[in-house]
Amino acid sequence: MTTVILSGGNGTRMWPISRTLMPKQFVRFDNNRSLFQRTVLRNLPLSDKIMIVSNDAQKFLVLDQLYGFGNVNSSYIWESIGKNSAAAIIMAALNSDEDEILCIVPSDHLIKDQSEYEKTIRKAEALAKENNIVAVGIEATFPATGYGYICHDGEDVISFTEKPEEDTARSFLEQGNYLWNGGIYCFKASHFINECKRVIPELFEKVVQAFNAAVVTDNECHITAQSVENLESVSIDDALMEKLSSNFKVVPLSAKWSDMGSFDAIDDICENTDYINVNNNENTISIRSKNNCIISSERMIATVDVNDLIIVDTPDALLITKKGSSQDVKEVVKELKKRNSDLVTTPSTVARPWGNYTVLENNKAYKTKKIVVRPGKRLSLQSHFHRNEHWIVVSGTARVTVGDEVKLLQANESTYIPAGEKHRLENPGVIDLVMIEAQVGEYLEEDDIVRYEDDFNRVA
Repeated sequence: MTTVILSGGNGTRMWPISRTLMPKQFVRFDNNRSLFQRTVLRNLPLSDKIMIVSNDAQKFLVLDQLYGFGNVNSSYIWESIGKNSAAAIIMAALNSDEDEILCIVPSDHLIKDQSEYEKTIRKAEALAKENNIVAVGIEATFPATGYGYICHDGEDVISFTEKPEEDTARSFLEQGNYLWNGGIYCFKASHFINECKRVIPELFEKVVQAFNAAVVTDNECHITAQSVENLESVSIDDALMEKLSSNFKVVPLSAKWSDMGSFDAIDDICENTDYINVNNNENTISIRSKNNCIISSERMIATVDVNDLIIVDTPDALLITKKGSSQDVKEVVKELKKRNSDLVTTPSTVARPWGNYTVLENNKAYKTKKIVVRPGKRLSLQSHFHRNEHWIVVSGTARVTVGDEVKLLQANESTYIPAGEKHRLENPGVIDLVMIEAQVGEYLEEDDIVRYEDDFNRVA
């Protein structure tokens, strides 16, 4: 069985910890593993192969998160423009052998019981081998309007309703034979393709054309922006699942589950767990305050005479909202977009193919970063027009090229790169290289770069 992990979402309801270049599924809560990493690890025991579908802009973020997992048998579909789950799942099926069983899983869900999860997926896999499309259903505990609902009679799906109104959702709970749609599906690739041809032939044919125009290298498939320009953006639920009339089965999952779609969801499932730094006693002081969800970074947060709040502190932004209102954080994101703010797109830590960097301080005249370079990796040979750089080694060994000079630097040693000088940083060692970079100049944005050589074929 191949597990297909869908990981291209932006997670605007989880700002400020979620950004365009660091969506919620990749956020490492409390220095722990991200939702994406947990999804990979949760499915490895069940999978012969992992196929990841993600946005091309998140490629190096995905690869960075897989770093250290060992030799994972994996393949990738990179979308230049995300067109929702229907296109992504059809492409995954087209990228598979016809008799292959695919298990489609979102990358941003939290499931607490690994044993129960494996038992459920194995049952779904067995049904999928009999040419069924199989959904994994979740016990509906409240009238949620953000989930799809599956009406069932035992294993048989009677009907599928996507995101109903609250009154309708409440009636579903009263009837008792409805499950939330967990967004997890199992099917044989050939059977799924045949159902798409039968039910949604026009959309299927357009996806086939886009897939055939893809640039394929080794285990990677790059979907070009031009090929999907006129492709409808629609979920697999709206496009296909609501229209299926036969061979549609459901298997219930008896484990604590959350789609982690808002801070209220985090507060509900993560209290008193080690998953996220919620109400960390070392970083919070509570005076006559109760029922607050505090997600903190390094800073101390004190509350006095306040109740029922969600407080999210990151290095460059602070969110305060009432519990029950966190779904509306997306309105903050809309306002930031109107202001053309980088706070929508860029997190304080940015993944790069060679490692990552964290902005420590950003001023009009200077910027400081922590740079981490993985063993055996190197940055491009480059220069800058408007800034000078100072590099200080914190740990590890750095091989530094400045002009025609190449030298090795150890901890506590430094070098200087004047504006316009060609330079390169690489890690020849077997442990991470950690550097502090101080930039000084009139313009300090990331687009002030000229690349002469690059191991990752980047031009900007």
